Amino acid sequence: MREMNLRRNKVFFQPKREDFDKYIVPCFSPAPFILVKGRGSRLWDQENKEYIDFASGIAVTSLGHSNVKLINALNTQLNKLWHVSNIYTNEPVLKLAKKLVELTFADKVFFCNSGAEANEAALKLARKYANEYYDKTKNEIIAFENSFHGRTLFTVTVGGQSKYSDNFGPLPPAITHLPYNDLKTFEQHISSKTCAVIVELIIGEGGVIPIDPFFLEQVRKICTNYDITLIFDEIQTGMGRTGYLYAYQEYNIVPDILTSAKGLGGGFPIGAMLTKEKWAQIFQPGTHGTTFGGNLLAATVAETVLSQLDYEMLSGVLQRHDIIMNELIKLNKKYNIFQIIRGKGLLIGAQLSSIYYGKAKKLTQLASEEGLLILIAGSNVVRFTPALNIPLDDIYEGFQYFEQAIIRFKDK
Repeated sequence: MREMNLRRNKVFFQPKREDFDKYIVPCFSPAPFILVKGRGSRLWDQENKEYIDFASGIAVTSLGHSNVKLINALNTQLNKLWHVSNIYTNEPVLKLAKKLVELTFADKVFFCNSGAEANEAALKLARKYANEYYDKTKNEIIAFENSFHGRTLFTVTVGGQSKYSDNFGPLPPAITHLPYNDLKTFEQHISSKTCAVIVELIIGEGGVIPIDPFFLEQVRKICTNYDITLIFDEIQTGMGRTGYLYAYQEYNIVPDILTSAKGLGGGFPIGAMLTKEKWAQIFQPGTHGTTFGGNLLAATVAETVLSQLDYEMLSGVLQRHDIIMNELIKLNKKYNIFQIIRGKGLLIGAQLSSIYYGKAKKLTQLASEEGLLILIAGSNVVRFTPALNIPLDDIYEGFQYFEQAIIRFKDK
């Protein structure tokens, strides 16, 4: 029977959307179309319908689809060497590590395959650091309500949205969630038992909520005073997304550990944990590891992405931010659909007015029917994360489609 099935599989197979329901574990509920080709900030589906992309794979394809420089770099490495184990090192990962260290606060880098893995490494490192320098009672991790830090059991517990951790218990202990931007509550809760604080500089999945600069400044001071490891989760805000290489650089407030992924690989899976020397030395051989982290192909692409994030590119992010905000404000004056519009750089959220609460997903579905791909950040916020280099004409055309979607949305 197995041999007959193998022979049958050799017959030409044209995947359809219903095949997802037939073959894939239903963790996701994808759109009714299948995307097959991309170029810049444009995508095409199986029916050759064209879309303008304001989503970028959730802030991942930061330099657009089929970026020529990334393709050329990847092809060069494909013809040389794909993978070696971490028993050895390799040139691409060393080049990438050097560049990240030179451009940030960090002294050392650990590479992995995703944002969740980067956060997992950071949280493990923070706990081990406290164990090494203090004692086992200093183990509490503080995170913030509505945060999101990944899907491993550890990171989903640290994330401040219980809907992602419900029914997976027993969950890792000694994790506390506090209100975001609430300094008084934070100050009251901190104790000698706190070993780490992990914070997003913009809450992403939980609604696109920027951090209060004064709150961030005080968190840094308190962590220093109490010997607490401060972790910045810059999975979504990093790699030019806010108009800075990493968002912390706008505030000139430095963490002890920073996590990066998404835009780091421009679409190729890679994650990184950046840290200071004192913390880095806690992870000695055998304490933590990965099979694919530091992969030659991923490192090659990431180093090429990083090389393109120059002053001109980052300035262009701020220019595009202003255009998108202005377009959203104009639409809101016309249709009164949003309660608040917020964000930085090209991570922007538009929170629906109360009469439309819970309907953000519906608006994104209508937008895709019109030819525009956008995201949600919770059930009430529409999220915009286009490529950092999206052509200005694509922005204006995309908002024409978005206006048509809003008109249909309001009529329903």
